[in-house]
Amino acid sequence: MPHPETDFPDLYVNDGQLDPQRTGLLEATCPRTTPMAEMRHRLERDGYLYLKGLLPRADVLEARRKYFEMLAPTGILDPRTSPIEGIFDRSQDATDFPGFGTGRHGTGTTTSDTFMMLALRAHAEDWYRNDLCKHPALIAFVEDFTGWGKSTWALERTILRNNLPGNPATGVHYDYIFLRHGEDSVLTAWVPVGDIALNGGGLIYLENGHVLGRATEGQFTSKAQAAGLSEEEAKTAFNQNMMSNGMLSQDPRHFGEEHQRRWLVSAYEAGDVVFHDSYMIHASTLNHDENGVIRLGTDLRFVDGRGGWDTRWASIYRDDDGL
Repeated sequence: MPHPETDFPDLYVNDGQLDPQRTGLLEATCPRTTPMAEMRHRLERDGYLYLKGLLPRADVLEARRKYFEMLAPTGILDPRTSPIEGIFDRSQDATDFPGFGTGRHGTGTTTSDTFMMLALRAHAEDWYRNDLCKHPALIAFVEDFTGWGKSTWALERTILRNNLPGNPATGVHYDYIFLRHGEDSVLTAWVPVGDIALNGGGLIYLENGHVLGRATEGQFTSKAQAAGLSEEEAKTAFNQNMMSNGMLSQDPRHFGEEHQRRWLVSAYEAGDVVFHDSYMIHASTLNHDENGVIRLGTDLRFVDGRGGWDTRWASIYRDDDGL
C-alpha cells in the first residue's frame, strides 16, 4: 500500500508539521519472496528492515481485541464501537490515557490511575507476553535472520504503547541509549498491533539514522569522558549529556532539519514488523487519525543469549523501573 509522496496527508510531530520535502517512504520488503541474504543486507544498509505480513494478521488483531477489552472499563473507547477497532471516545480527556515512553504520566484522576494499572498489567498477560511477543513466526524468523538459532532470547521487558489522538508522540532516540549495559547487537522488532494510517501515529525513521546514531554514541562517549564520568556512569542514559528521559530530542522536525535528513514514514497493517538496529534513530508522529483510531504497538528486543546483554531487561516492564 505505497503512498506517493504527493499524496501524503499532513504529518505532525511534537514540534509541528513535517516538511513534505523532507519526508520519504520506508522501503517495504516481502519476507516470503526476498532472500535472507538480501534482507540482512537491507538492515545493514538502511538500519531498518520493514517486513510486510510477517505475522498472521488474525493473531495480531486478537491481541488488539484482548488489550482493548481489558482497557474498556476505563472509558477509553467509543461505546458505539467494538474493542478490536480501538476507537477513542472523544468525550474523554486524552491526557487521562498517557502513552508509555512519551515522558507523560498519569494525571492522578481515578480514570487515569485505573488506566495506568490496567495498561501495565497487560504486559504480563499470556495473550501478550507469550502469544504475541513470542509468536512462533517471529521467533523463527529472528533465529534464522540473526544466525543465533536456539540461542535467541526474547527479552522480557517490552513496551506496549498506545498513542491517542491529541497526546504527545515519542521523541527522537536510538535504542542503545537504554540498553547500554550490554552489547550493541540487540535487534528490535516494532510490531504495530492493528492497522495504522499514515497520519495515525506510527513510527518514523531518520534516513541513514543508524549512521548518525553511531556517530552520536561516539560523541556521547567523548563527552562522558570529558565530564569525568566513570565507565559505569557513562553507561547510563540518564546523565548530563542526554535529556532527562534519555531522548536525543523531543522535536523530530527540528532534529531532521538540523541534520539535513528526511524522516521516512509509512502506513502499517496488522502483521507487519519493522526490525531496526541499536543505533537507528526513530520517533513517532502525532496521531491525527480522522476516525479516532488508537495507535497500539509494541517494542520487542532480541539478543544472542551467549553474549553480554543488558540484564536490566530481564523483567516485565514497570513504569518506574528507571530504564
